[in-house]
Amino acid sequence: MKQQALPFVLQNDETYLKNYFQKRCNKPVILILTDNATSMISARGKQDAISLRLHRIFLSADERVLDEVAEFIKGKDGKRPAIKAFIRNNRSCLKDSPPRTVTINPYGRFYNLTDIFNSLNREYFDDRVASLVTWGKRSSRYAVRKRTLGSYQKKTNTIRINPILDRKKVPRYVIEFVVYHEMLHAVIDTVVKNGRRSIHSKEFNNREHEYSNYDKAIEWEKRVFRK
Repeated sequence: MKQQALPFVLQNDETYLKNYFQKRCNKPVILILTDNATSMISARGKQDAISLRLHRIFLSADERVLDEVAEFIKGKDGKRPAIKAFIRNNRSCLKDSPPRTVTINPYGRFYNLTDIFNSLNREYFDDRVASLVTWGKRSSRYAVRKRTLGSYQKKTNTIRINPILDRKKVPRYVIEFVVYHEMLHAVIDTVVKNGRRSIHSKEFNNREHEYSNYDKAIEWEKRVFRK
């Protein structure tokens, strides 16, 4: 049976990654590569080894990204800008999951996503965006809460917002910016340049800066979620 080509360029293999992390962590590593796009990195330490589950997209990661993964494995606090940028820039390469029934719940304790979506749609998109918008499922897992504030699923045309934002202390302009960002994904196509797919093209970045509270939202996000 012919093996399906991976949608990203490999520069590592499983053995290389395993040896790399073992050297950085000074401990045996049990490496399991997955297609789980929800939890792309997870590690559990044991007395004699570290169990690491890693999305196979990291086979194409460079050393800067792998170094941050190693720091994560060792449980060290700190920013992970390389990992975040790597996942963001390669999100279009993730393996599609089968379509599923979408539960829509735009009503949070403090914010109504439908009102926010409709307001943005009128102001920035001439009411042309027809996506669904919903709060995501609540989770107690710290890593999941921190990883992604919003997402857009093209198959179901659904924008999902992390419920960690549904808090009184979160300014409305922050939630607006996350929804606005995902609405841009709904209307701007992925660009292929030099054989690489980019979901954040020059057009996307220019449009993103058109949001009136862009600077305030970015500063708030950096201060609170990128510690």
